[in-house]
Amino acid sequence: MALAPARGTPWWIGLSWLPPLALKGLPRVGALALAAGMTAFFRDPERAAEGEGLLAPADGLVRQVELRDGRWFVSTYLALYNVHVTRMPCDATVVTQTHVEGPHKLAFADDAHVNERMEWTLDTPHGELGMVQFSGAAARRIVPYVGAGAEVSRGDRIGLIRFGSRVDLLLPAGVEPAVAEGIRVRAGETVIAR
Repeated sequence: MALAPARGTPWWIGLSWLPPLALKGLPRVGALALAAGMTAFFRDPERAAEGEGLLAPADGLVRQVELRDGRWFVSTYLALYNVHVTRMPCDATVVTQTHVEGPHKLAFADDAHVNERMEWTLDTPHGELGMVQFSGAAARRIVPYVGAGAEVSRGDRIGLIRFGSRVDLLLPAGVEPAVAEGIRVRAGETVIAR
């Protein structure tokens, strides 16, 4: 695991390590656990692709795989313990990137599609790929690393969702999912579609 924190990690995470220095006994143990948990949330490990095809953009649990108007839709839910750095599924050019304000409902809720989100339209060698990063009840900020016009490579880091979230993909026409609901995936590593 990389020791450096993910780009976009808030500065105050470093301050979470101060209370354990001043406390003693059980409160110190609790403060250490809290600081370690918050620091681990912002980890950014190196990843290598497991094979050919489109890679998972996020760590987490595949909660939905369905056909929508001739294109496959794949939704991944990220729990608080998952890595929250989002990665590019394949080589692409960012055509559009739109931040949409919204509420902060639980990311796995049926109506979470109205949450604050970052909508991406990507031009890929396979056709148009749609991607949406959602904030959740605890997530309050999506930090993009690239913008419209950027050319990115398969597996590149493209953003960070701070605390609990979801990432949806609308695959290009003719691209089939390689995962099923209930499968756990890792960003930049698991092949999610071929």
